[in-house]
Order: sequence, then structure tokens, then C-alpha cells
Amino acid sequence: MIKDDLQGWTVLHVLGEVDYAVVPELREHVRRAVADGDHRIVLDLTRVEFLDSTGIGTLVAARRLLRSTGGSLRLVMPGNNDHHVNRVFTALGLRRLFDVHPDLTEALSDDIPTDEDLSAAG
Repeated sequence: MIKDDLQGWTVLHVLGEVDYAVVPELREHVRRAVADGDHRIVLDLTRVEFLDSTGIGTLVAARRLLRSTGGSLRLVMPGNNDHHVNRVFTALGLRRLFDVHPDLTEALSDDIPTDEDLSAAG
């Protein structure tokens, strides 16, 4: 996992497989970022080759944690069906739960409403 700070966002580039062996590291990176005051997190999943149920649970928990702190979570994954994570998200209907973007540039854009903006408007 590689961490960057870009345009006011903490970006975690997740690599390889996200399964029971890797989930504790991902969970700790998100928890540490939030504890350090980083409440705008992008998880770049473009280089994830496999995602199992523990990985999905960790993404849902990260979303819940950030929402509870007034933060925002954005995911980056290609929109094509050749990408494993995209197929999993589509099959399980998870796209409606997450703020998903096709590339990092779009995910970092301030033109996109954040979870806080959507909550205030609704």
C-alpha cells in the first residue's frame, strides 16, 4: 500500500489482493489517517486484482467511519467489466453505496459534491 497526500486528500493506493491477509493493514491505514485528522480519503483500487468479502467489509467499515466523523471516502476503479473489483461491485450492487470514480484526477476534483454536501442538501 502506498500513501500520498494530494490536493487535500489522503490517497491510499491499494495493490494486489485485498483478502483476509491484507485487510488488517488496510484497516489500520484508514484508522490511522482518520486519527491523524485526515477526513478526506481516496482509496485507489485500480491495481487491485482480487477482492473478497473481508475486503468488502473493510470498505463498508471505512465508509461508515468517515461518515461518522463528517469525512468523505472516494473510491477509484476503472468502469470496465474486465476489472475484478468493478465486477464484484456491480454484482453486489455496491456502487450505490460508494462515491466511485474512474480515475484519480476525477476523484480529487472539488467539483464533485462530498458526503457532507449531500447530507446538508438532503
